Amino acid sequence: MNPDLNLLHPYPFEKLAKLFSGVEPVAKPHIALSIGEPQHPAPAFIQQITRDNTDLLAKYPSTLGIPELRQAIAGWLQRRYGLKNIDAEKQILPVNGTREALFAFAQAVLDRNQQPLVLMPNPFYQIYEGAALLAGGQPVYLPCTTSTGLQPDFDAVPEEVWRRCQLLYICSPGNPTGAVMTIPQMRSLLDLADRYDFIIASDECYADIYHGTPPPGLLEACQAAGRDDYRRCVVFHSLSKRSNLPGMRSGFVAGDASVLAEFLRYRTYHGCAMPMHHQLASIAAWNDDQHAADNRVLYQQKFAAVLEILGGAMNVARPDAGFYLWPKTGISDETFARELKRQQNVTVLPGRYLSREVDGRNPGAGRVRMALVASLEECIEGANRIREFVGTL
Repeated sequence: MNPDLNLLHPYPFEKLAKLFSGVEPVAKPHIALSIGEPQHPAPAFIQQITRDNTDLLAKYPSTLGIPELRQAIAGWLQRRYGLKNIDAEKQILPVNGTREALFAFAQAVLDRNQQPLVLMPNPFYQIYEGAALLAGGQPVYLPCTTSTGLQPDFDAVPEEVWRRCQLLYICSPGNPTGAVMTIPQMRSLLDLADRYDFIIASDECYADIYHGTPPPGLLEACQAAGRDDYRRCVVFHSLSKRSNLPGMRSGFVAGDASVLAEFLRYRTYHGCAMPMHHQLASIAAWNDDQHAADNRVLYQQKFAAVLEILGGAMNVARPDAGFYLWPKTGISDETFARELKRQQNVTVLPGRYLSREVDGRNPGAGRVRMALVASLEECIEGANRIREFVGTL
């Protein structure tokens, strides 16, 4: 077996199951706020297109995807980020969701012979770490704390770390923090990537769930810097959150054409082409912005209701974007989650399960992640139960 498999940490939900082992919850309906799986209905028109084209299951799909899909994605990038020059032929590649692509990307771009470092925010989406480890890289965790605005402090990274960096994962809007990077922050990373010759992989799968101003993207920052070749930059987007289609496994990567050409070569052998009926449904999804706007309204309603209930009971704030709350617990986050499950049958995810200890501190400890993915009624009921539980502490 690949010995690097032994480097992998248990997945957060494996840890959560162990934490809840032996817990007998109160006799109330279970409310799950622990998993970031959208529960809003998948758009009916996308479901219909999928059903209407199942005959295409008889055909092999191409890894590059059909031109119409890449054009639809290019159109969305132009509308969403104002990109003036995006080449649908060379700068866009469909993928089976961001999870698969974020993992595979590290396998394609890292040179394990150089003892590469892979930098990532801390807390982070677990895939970044696993991707780095199985590609022969060494993860470097950049703490995201209140004092850093829930963003990595890139100025605090030593030069010797930048010199060995081959890949930097960023996540904006952040999971679990909801923090959003600014164009100036991203442009400073472009300068660092040029100086030290590393690739930036920007996970932007929550980009269409926001209130107020749309979060900027890395390719938008590239355009502002006058680099339409998107050199050393690749972004990852998905329909899972935007369109409530987590089961369709549809997304894309876009950016540096030279990097994507090599990633396409890797993926041709990897064997991960998107099924044709999913490609046709994805075209409709990327071409339509109204269902995404309607989806945002549902999340805005839930944030308003839940924050009104929890605001006086917990140290919690509305995130910049995304659908998570990242409140402080005031006690051990594991104790909070376990007792909340036992006393109220509401599940949340301890923040330490999404983080690693750096210099004796785990930046996720003392927080929990709450995913407002259930219905408005369930989220309100869950918030009321959490408020009641917090009142007993």
